[in-house]
Amino acid sequence: MRRVSADPLLEWRREFPTLEHTLHFISHSLGAMPRGVAEALAGYARMWERRGIRAWEEEWFALPTEVGNVLARILDAEPGTVSLHENDTIAHAIALSAVEFARERPRLVCSAEDFPSELYLFEGLERRGAEVVRVAARHGHTVDEADLIAAIDERTAVVAVSHVLFRTAQVLDLAPIAARARAAGALTLIDAYQSVGVLPFSVRELGIDMLAGGSVKWLCGGPGAGYLYVRPGLRERLAPALTGWMAHAAPFEFDSGPMRPDPGARRFWTGTPAIPAFIAARPGYEIVAAIGPAAIREKSLRQTGRMIELADAQGMRVVSPRDPARRGGSVVLDVPQAERVCADLLAQDVLLDHRPGVGLRLAPHFYTTDDEVDEVVRRVRAAVERASA
Repeated sequence: MRRVSADPLLEWRREFPTLEHTLHFISHSLGAMPRGVAEALAGYARMWERRGIRAWEEEWFALPTEVGNVLARILDAEPGTVSLHENDTIAHAIALSAVEFARERPRLVCSAEDFPSELYLFEGLERRGAEVVRVAARHGHTVDEADLIAAIDERTAVVAVSHVLFRTAQVLDLAPIAARARAAGALTLIDAYQSVGVLPFSVRELGIDMLAGGSVKWLCGGPGAGYLYVRPGLRERLAPALTGWMAHAAPFEFDSGPMRPDPGARRFWTGTPAIPAFIAARPGYEIVAAIGPAAIREKSLRQTGRMIELADAQGMRVVSPRDPARRGGSVVLDVPQAERVCADLLAQDVLLDHRPGVGLRLAPHFYTTDDEVDEVVRRVRAAVERASA
């Protein structure tokens, strides 16, 4: 029986059955499933079975807006500013389809350390006339904000960067990046997949134009639910080319055009929304919103700091930033034969992952006990020794 320390956030642990039989250190990749998801999906099935087509008017049509408003609380955004989508890449694509890469402003500035899905999308934009400027890491996989800021000029249409880098959990300081973009007349599009749910921040205070992410990780929302925030005032000026009938101001008029986009966040919808995925995502969102990102961050920094201390004591190289302000929710350990070590640990119900070039990624979350932090580092060390034997 693992000792549970005096920690008010552990009151939520009972809501996550997976924790009863695993060491769950994979929330940077797949958060644990809340207990409420099973009943929520059963309720969806009952609604479909019993109400049929009436379910749209009675519940489903309003659901994405309602769930988006839970996310808005987490982001410190105004209600009605978050739309839901199938995944983060689609959310990015919808936002960027509204950006004109004109001759005088053809540039999209990003980082070479952004997630590959976004980088592939940016490459595709070059066929629309975009000029993609990838800012390289100075050393290893570390990106310097000064280099990003230097790349932004009056030819930049949009700055599309990650808040937390997926390989190393480095946190980028968004404030000066957003300020430089505003001064240059460029839009900002932030990939917050690795930050929302574990780092507190305010889209309003930062002055971010657009922000996209997904539910698989820290939000414990499972696959199939991405989201897009667009700043009020900017929203009305954007007309996404990637659109659909549900983005129309009156979709059930089945107007053949020209398109009359909804004045609110629904203008960024496309076709029929993925209702079951959004229903499954809601319990995790509500738990994170109830706890609050600030409390989650405080615990995360304490436990990731402890993991770094233990790794140092075991002689394992730490890739993640040591400065708490620069570190996201994960600790990355560069160990020999990381892929083999990862497979060994997964077979023991120790849930983590690895990434080529950096090593093992481990992430405690608000439901993690302090004893589990000590135990997972011990297990990693033992697995490294077995792989090297």
